[in-house]
Amino acid sequence: MQLIPAIDLLGGKAVRLAEGDRERVTVYADEPWKLAGEFVAAGARRLHLVDLDGAFGETRQLDLLRRILTTARWAEIEARAPDQTGRELVIDVGGGIRDVDAAEALFELGVDQVVVGTLAVREPEAVAELCQRHPGGVVVAIDARDGVVAVDGWRELSTRSAAELAGEAAEWGAAALLYTDVHRDGLQVGPNVEITAQLQQVVDRRCDHRGIPRAEVIASGGVGSLADFDALREAGVRAVIVGRALYEHSFTLKEALARC
Repeated sequence: MQLIPAIDLLGGKAVRLAEGDRERVTVYADEPWKLAGEFVAAGARRLHLVDLDGAFGETRQLDLLRRILTTARWAEIEARAPDQTGRELVIDVGGGIRDVDAAEALFELGVDQVVVGTLAVREPEAVAELCQRHPGGVVVAIDARDGVVAVDGWRELSTRSAAELAGEAAEWGAAALLYTDVHRDGLQVGPNVEITAQLQQVVDRRCDHRGIPRAEVIASGGVGSLADFDALREAGVRAVIVGRALYEHSFTLKEALARC
């Protein structure tokens, strides 16, 4: 199971929100690029960046994202073994990517994967085409409240179920599906292991039937202890995003990596 540290960006700082509520914000770092470098130096091989300014409909933080990408890439080079070649670090960016042009701008910036949520619900054909144009480059975010997909920065509920969107996104060729239980995000109450594992089973069945490469379902929201990693791994979950628990020092990144 892969562990993916999350860095949420609001007003140029690294923050965490509780249940996506902007009024319930905690600032953890004034220089988030340094945080990214520290995660990579500690062994992270994937990073999840969220532009909350973009998610809330404000100007995207492209200069900040560029600086984080550069710092993280240099940290990977510095941590590389003498006989190691090539690049392993994968960085994805999400938050308010509600049209194809915004996604393409991030690819041009050097992002490995772009995370789309609302766009996948409202313009599925466009996202399907984006998946074909950027193989392995599109992650579909499935942010759900009680099994129903939330859109527009979690402020509205769609008419789509998480399972429906997961199956369709797998057929589009999405590299991964990022499942977040909104009620748990930022609260360290434990991830929704059962639903995350069920979505992976949905994806596997759809992919097996169509002969499509399997997409991984990434667990997000609620991780608060090392035992949560054990539960996810045993349930067959292949990747997990961790945010507040790292910042609150519930465990170290190295301890978490050892459990994955």
